[in-house]
Amino acid sequence: MNSLPDPPRELDVEHGRWRLDPDRSSIEFEVPHFYGLVTVKGRFERYEGILDMRSEPAVELTIESDSLDTNQRRRDKHLRSADFFDVEHHPEVRFVSDSAELDGERLTVHGQLHAAGKAIPMVLDATLRQLDGELEIEAVTEADHRELGMTWSPLGILRSPSKLLVRGRLIAQ
Repeated sequence: MNSLPDPPRELDVEHGRWRLDPDRSSIEFEVPHFYGLVTVKGRFERYEGILDMRSEPAVELTIESDSLDTNQRRRDKHLRSADFFDVEHHPEVRFVSDSAELDGERLTVHGQLHAAGKAIPMVLDATLRQLDGELEIEAVTEADHRELGMTWSPLGILRSPSKLLVRGRLIAQ
């Protein structure tokens, strides 16, 4: 008698606690520059993220603001300055959810983005997929960095909004 392998079990996203695995994930940003003709791309190297639909907040993401990297040291130094992230006084960028709704693989999160001593409302759309006993996440949102006081721009060549992308794996805790 042949036995078939057990079908993959559904992961209990709504009743589990999940942690973003920094070794297999990325947090990236894209900012229109030079009158929108060029896009500056970068990433953050150090962060922690939690998804727990039973908790308030259901989603938390904490990023060490000095870990930003655009592959251009001079630009990175300026982005860490008081003109932008002001990492000396505000060492973290945080996203904290106000509400999170799961509909199949789609997760819609409303919350607040805190950066450079200010906060703005944000809606984050994410896709969660089961993959090898873990969750794969891809989330995209946009933020108007000017609302965070990040307005410095030579000749007005910095454009809004900035795109924020989170991709990677969530592992059960």
